[in-house]
Amino acid sequence: MSVRNLHQLFAPRSVAIIGASARPNSVGATVLRNVIEGGFTGAVYPVNPKYDNLAGLRVYARVSALPAAPDLAIICTPPATVPGLVRQLGEAGTRAAIILTAGLNALHDGQGRTLRQATLDAARPYTLRLLGPNCVGLLVPGIGLNASFAHTGALPGKIAFVSQSGALVTGVLDWAKSRGIGFSKFISLGDSADIDFGDLLDYLASDPQTSAILLYMEDVRHARKFMSAARAAARSKPTLVLKAGRVAEGAKAAASHTGALAGSDDVYDAAIRRAGMLRVLSTEDLFAAVATLAHARPLFGENLVILTNGGGPGVMATDAVVCGKGSMAQLAPDSVARLDAVLPSTWSRANPVDIIGDAPAQRYVDALNILLQDPQADAILFIHAPTAIVPSADIARAIAPIAKASSRNILACWLGGNAVAEARAIFSEAGIPSFGTPEEAVSAYLQIVQYRRNQNLLMQVPPAACDEAVADAASDPAAARALVHKALAEGRTLLSEPETKALLAAYGVAVVQTRSTASVEEAVAAANAIGFPVALKILSPDITHKSDMGGVVLDLEDANAVRAAAQRMNKQLAQLQPDARLEGFSVQQMARRPDAHELIVGVATDPVFGPVILFGQGGIAVEVTADHAVALPPLNVVLARDLISRTRVAKLLAGYRNRPPASMDAIIATLMRISHMVADLPELVELDINPLLVDSDGALALDARMRVAIADHSASTLDRLAIRPYPHELEERIDWQGESLLLRPIRPEDGAAHVAFFNALSDDDVRYRMFVRVRELNASQLARFTQIDYDREMAFIATRPGPDGASETLGVARVVCDPDNISAEFAVTVRSDLKGHGLGQLLMEKLIDYCRSRGTREIVGEALPQNTRIAKLARKLGFAVSKSTEDGSIHMRLPL
Repeated sequence: MSVRNLHQLFAPRSVAIIGASARPNSVGATVLRNVIEGGFTGAVYPVNPKYDNLAGLRVYARVSALPAAPDLAIICTPPATVPGLVRQLGEAGTRAAIILTAGLNALHDGQGRTLRQATLDAARPYTLRLLGPNCVGLLVPGIGLNASFAHTGALPGKIAFVSQSGALVTGVLDWAKSRGIGFSKFISLGDSADIDFGDLLDYLASDPQTSAILLYMEDVRHARKFMSAARAAARSKPTLVLKAGRVAEGAKAAASHTGALAGSDDVYDAAIRRAGMLRVLSTEDLFAAVATLAHARPLFGENLVILTNGGGPGVMATDAVVCGKGSMAQLAPDSVARLDAVLPSTWSRANPVDIIGDAPAQRYVDALNILLQDPQADAILFIHAPTAIVPSADIARAIAPIAKASSRNILACWLGGNAVAEARAIFSEAGIPSFGTPEEAVSAYLQIVQYRRNQNLLMQVPPAACDEAVADAASDPAAARALVHKALAEGRTLLSEPETKALLAAYGVAVVQTRSTASVEEAVAAANAIGFPVALKILSPDITHKSDMGGVVLDLEDANAVRAAAQRMNKQLAQLQPDARLEGFSVQQMARRPDAHELIVGVATDPVFGPVILFGQGGIAVEVTADHAVALPPLNVVLARDLISRTRVAKLLAGYRNRPPASMDAIIATLMRISHMVADLPELVELDINPLLVDSDGALALDARMRVAIADHSASTLDRLAIRPYPHELEERIDWQGESLLLRPIRPEDGAAHVAFFNALSDDDVRYRMFVRVRELNASQLARFTQIDYDREMAFIATRPGPDGASETLGVARVVCDPDNISAEFAVTVRSDLKGHGLGQLLMEKLIDYCRSRGTREIVGEALPQNTRIAKLARKLGFAVSKSTEDGSIHMRLPL
């Protein structure tokens, strides 16, 4: 991932247009016109040997003839010319180029490379960044730059739009301009040969001109890079995604239910959710989202109040809220009493608040002011149908200032056409999102709600108890790896049911007692040993669903029943699938759990995002019920609970009538143990636990199978995961002041300990760390400190058991790397009562070693002038320390 030289792309001081032309309707002519008419004030260099002058500008015959290296070059010449031009630009000193030319991947050069690869090879030595090829270009309205062949420009604004579709670029431009919506950046990615979503998200996340990011996405090629950038961007500003291609593309030859169910669209949905972004599902939703985001305020709750002058539209809006799983506010009694005083006696006295069709403007004002003071009204949807009594524009003028000044989200629905056109314009000028129908307005509101939910998921800190319970469970990864390696050594990719259960048991997942047998008589002997009743299943690598072939018989009460069932299975298999290999029988103890739910838990491998975990309603009809949800590992208790909540079966698990609730802790623990297994076993391709029986007493895996493959060990075994899991390998025991401490990376579960650590700091130490006086950590700050992206940042904490037995944090050293891993900024804090005993130095040495191991070029830091301790420690560790002449702040730098 890299943001290197992207500044030249988005804020160039000079632009060269290579292939500029006077030919009408050509790309070169359109780009030249757009650059000039856009109002760009920097130098513009047209390049084309066929012309001397174009549009009053001198034209240069070639790149080498330019008076200076342009910051940005726009290439619109034939494909064969592009690699050579990129090389010339790199040699000249240009560091950013937009390639509008298409077809580079279909043609080859004299060395057999595609022209796309040849272009990348030409750019690499100069770190020349490439947007495209096959793109429309980009627009930066704030500096008057229209470096595109779009048919219209863009208004300046605070939304960045990034699209893989050129057609959508021009469509959104046209739509947004007609509605007065502006953009900070408008970017067509094209084929993303170099610059991709990850690079742009990294850049836009820290772009002060951008307050919201909108993506049109068709595919992602570098999942880890994308997820790291997306999570960082979504933490700092609203990020929305319109993902095309919702048709399932799951593995056609899946060896399990899980493999068949986990389609790629489910995985994209899970990735977008995990990153804290919001997904919209249609172009219409995209447009609504743009309008809403342009004016959205923070949302602190989900309860909506509807204010309307017509009962019908209010009911329609209520239906849309309820069907969209939104929440209608219950009006406070005080609000009802106050509304009684200003509304006719025939008003609805409930939400929706129907103020009756003859309402004058003052009635709207009074009602809105009262609702804005109701503690249950987190947001308000205003609906107006035009009447002949009061002009709609008068009502808009009366309430627009109130809505504009409100800290809560207010959305408007002006029903009608010409009669409400002026009212819509008044609201639009006031920055209040307006829609044509109640359903459109509710849809926009629900987008804000879903985004808030995703953000809450991103910011929540899970408790430590559940993770510790999982860690304490009997776990033997070495035994699991031995089972996998044995199967692969024998040329097998499908593990038998008993092998899979043994592997699950190695990770603490409860399984029924199961034995593999090679013959009928061995099956009988195994049944006698286990104890009746038993279940009997065929063992065949060629049978995916055993029950379809009569290969499962339950509740066998004695040896004769087992013998007869085994013989019958042999016969049926020979008749129904004579080519199938029969390797024997699986004999397992019958589980008598009448109140248990049948669930499915599994793992599938997505071609882009790698392993994903699936949860849902299980049983033989699992494909028919299609009640499942997908999540990216690693999981913690918060993420596991969210995964469960996204299924319909979650409501049944809560209990009903005389059926007690299922053990949610047991389900969560199972999901987290499977997550640990995924991180530990790079060979794991598919896993299917179906059914997983769960009742109030716990969870029990009844049937399971696994598919494995030889892992690619040329890279880290964790590279296949879209999100890097907790790095256990970085844990280290040290001796300090006569006691043993554990130095380890921080975990989300350290939230409570981190709050205690923060509260133990003196006011000065807090100010030295935060640069301002902070009394307590809010939820967002706590999540930011404990839920780190291990691929980009690291926080090592020194811990020991506290008086209550829970782990306590004594100190923390933190480093955040830039996307290019060139510079990393550090901070170190030791609990105030433990300072002066060398703990800060131990943490910093750990941090420095870590940065060296990952190839970081330098570590830098900044401190307040009064923080002399950190300056002394930095010098001791080899940092160059200097003071700012402006404010006296301390600057520290350590080349690695």
